[in-house]
Amino acid sequence: MKKTTPYKDINKILGSFEKGLLGIFGNNLIGLYLTGSLSCSDFNPGSSDIDLVAILNKPATPDELKLVKQLHFQIEKQNKKWAKRIECSYIPSDMLKNILPPKTPRPYFGEGVFYPEATYGNEWLINNYLLYKQGITLLGKNFRKLVKPIDIVDVQKACIKDLFKEWQPKITDPNYLNNDHYQSYVVLNLCRILYTVICNSLASKKTSASWVKKEYKQWNDLIQAAENWQYGKKMSSKVKTIEFIKFVINESRIKTKNSKI
Repeated sequence: MKKTTPYKDINKILGSFEKGLLGIFGNNLIGLYLTGSLSCSDFNPGSSDIDLVAILNKPATPDELKLVKQLHFQIEKQNKKWAKRIECSYIPSDMLKNILPPKTPRPYFGEGVFYPEATYGNEWLINNYLLYKQGITLLGKNFRKLVKPIDIVDVQKACIKDLFKEWQPKITDPNYLNNDHYQSYVVLNLCRILYTVICNSLASKKTSASWVKKEYKQWNDLIQAAENWQYGKKMSSKVKTIEFIKFVINESRIKTKNSKI
């Protein structure tokens, strides 16, 4: 078993995906990559997910997708601790030519559900930038050989679009922020957006959260609660999370008013 991460059970899961996807796709699989918190020493076993990306030569066939779905359910059944905490996108290589989010959906597995056609939002460029900078190649070609270098200004623009399209609507969503997991998720994502916009760099959620706590001390308690959250625990910070969304929107507007973003 390869020691890709410090976690024996996760390494076992990664090995199962490597073997399983190679068996399903064969030469159609260009590469399999580990991204997210496991690729940047940010991982928290109590709250983090396992984030994967598979790049394909050509779109998966219906028969391949059927087998992929079975593989995911089998692995989650065998590793119940990580059930609903494994994510993977299956991306045809042609999509990588796009800076803007591709209009064509891709197969995606997340939170225990398989979506044959899942659309990408403005997280597309953000995710690809992180994968380019710190992704771990499990199988196949290095991701950096598949895409051109990404300009941080384009990433900042994607963050701003993501802020207004994805996160601003949560202010008036009556149900989304009732979920404690989503409260934590929103707060930490907003920390990364704010850090990216202000600092002209994209960092991990942990690094971004530390910077926001230092620069905007009034949000220390909320951010600490988001960092401390784990599956099975309560956060109960819906009102403060909404206030934080409004704060990040305002700070981002100030920053971008007289800049290239």
